[in-house]
Amino acid sequence: MAKPEFNHVLVDVQGRVARVTLNRPTLHNAFNDALIGELTQAMQGVAADPEVRVVVLGGAGHSFCAGADLEWMRKRSDYSADENYAETMAMARMFQSVNRCPKPVIARVHGPAMAGGVGLVAAADIAVAASEAARFGLTEVKIGLVPAVISPYVVQKCGPAVSRELFLTGERFGAAKARAIGLVNHVVPDEKLDDAVQERIDALLTGAPNAMSACKELVRLVTDRSPEDVMEQTSRIIADVRVSEEGREGMRAFLEKRTPPWQQS
Repeated sequence: MAKPEFNHVLVDVQGRVARVTLNRPTLHNAFNDALIGELTQAMQGVAADPEVRVVVLGGAGHSFCAGADLEWMRKRSDYSADENYAETMAMARMFQSVNRCPKPVIARVHGPAMAGGVGLVAAADIAVAASEAARFGLTEVKIGLVPAVISPYVVQKCGPAVSRELFLTGERFGAAKARAIGLVNHVVPDEKLDDAVQERIDALLTGAPNAMSACKELVRLVTDRSPEDVMEQTSRIIADVRVSEEGREGMRAFLEKRTPPWQQS
């Protein structure tokens, strides 16, 4: 099957790593309907690729992502509520394609991430930000809008109290604050960004693919639920994993003091 050709997203698969890059640099990688569709399709493609183990999400040019293209949104203001709903559902599916990707997703935040750009950062599993160049802001309220479809990801990462303030003020903040509130995991000097991303890639490639996918689902399962509520489900998950071929092979490799197949290049 021929791979799809994209105009606004670059997909580069090298070995076990897929780099998915928003590619509207002159518009700060802002979303329009074409980019939304292409990014969704790109994420679905790398999710289905059995060779891909890790996904790095980034942006071309000086910005990570400025959120929605304001000119594109201006034209949509003349649409009906139902027409707008259809397009916002497409945007919601784009964020979901990042968040629900069965492979670990690293957000490489080398420059500004605003509004929906923050949503992409929050939807990723791990975010690494450049200490000086990366800037953040949930600025929707400044133009009379709300961060609706990204709110589940932001609130899950930052918590409701912090999210309320950021949603209400629309203030911009730097990488250090993004790290402090849990939006990003690592903040490094700008010139060390790629080294830090590579360190995360190397760490992720030591893990078993199915186990990592199960870990992502596990976090979703237990979030905001008591241990008692999920006791049976979590017990079933580990029981099933133990008897899976991957789980058995991992245990055999450990006991035999050899490298499991997923760590071999």
